[in-house]
Amino acid sequence: MTTRDAFLAKIRAAQPAPRPRPEVPLFPVPEGDRRERFTAALALMGGTCVDANSLDDVRALICGRFGPDAVVASAVAGIDGNRPIAPDTPPVSMHDVDVGVVRARFGVAETGSVWFSEAEYVVNSIGYLVQHLVVLLDPAQLVDGLQEVYRRPDFQAARYAVLVTGPSATADIEGVLIRGAQGVRSLTVVWMPRGDQ
Repeated sequence: MTTRDAFLAKIRAAQPAPRPRPEVPLFPVPEGDRRERFTAALALMGGTCVDANSLDDVRALICGRFGPDAVVASAVAGIDGNRPIAPDTPPVSMHDVDVGVVRARFGVAETGSVWFSEAEYVVNSIGYLVQHLVVLLDPAQLVDGLQEVYRRPDFQAARYAVLVTGPSATADIEGVLIRGAQGVRSLTVVWMPRGDQ
């Protein structure tokens, strides 16, 4: 037996017996419209929400906000970026992308968060290496609180899952807030039902 195998055997032997996970309670739902609560929570974290009636509106938003020469990688069918992505795209290739376009599976009104799995991102680094993230979200796919997220079957079935709340931000000891220090500089949620594509 190698040293590694002996070490791992000791760890396995010392593990406590399995026990069931505690039940996560559902907390009372705050008053007010989910969409309004989501928008307010996201704004506190530095994100913005806009409405769109079609994918043409989304394309116009991207061109108007980021310019016609922006490098765009899109994981949304119907929005063609000029940087194609596929599941075998090297993650590092997102390093010079200006705008990433993705569709969130659902959003959380309590925190203004959007949820992605490997299926939505296609290439996981699209959520971290691009400069600006544009997220399509169906307003009908909002849940009230984080405790509801863990009850969803799509959360339990995902190999990779992430909740994103606003753009990346950090503040130093003097309280100077910097956006985009470790990730995206801006996050825009576009309200767009799935049927409107």
